[in-house]
Amino acid sequence: MALWITDECINCDVCEPECPNEAISQGAEIYEINPSKCTECVGHYDTPQCMEVCPVDCIGKSPEHPETNDQLWAKYEQLTGNKRA
Repeated sequence: MALWITDECINCDVCEPECPNEAISQGAEIYEINPSKCTECVGHYDTPQCMEVCPVDCIGKSPEHPETNDQLWAKYEQLTGNKRA
């Protein structure tokens, strides 16, 4: 499931550089996560790095983009060209 940033975001800028897939960018009002690039850090880290560094806990799973772990791995492989280890 892709992650999303709620309107509780304070634009602190700490999540964007932590994303290994460059899925996070500044939106019109708050940071946004591109669901086609978000793998919840599958293939890179054990936990989503944006959630780890967020000081206001405003990042969660997007109910609009449900994905299984296998789907997240497939997206990782497509984005990076690396195969599942």
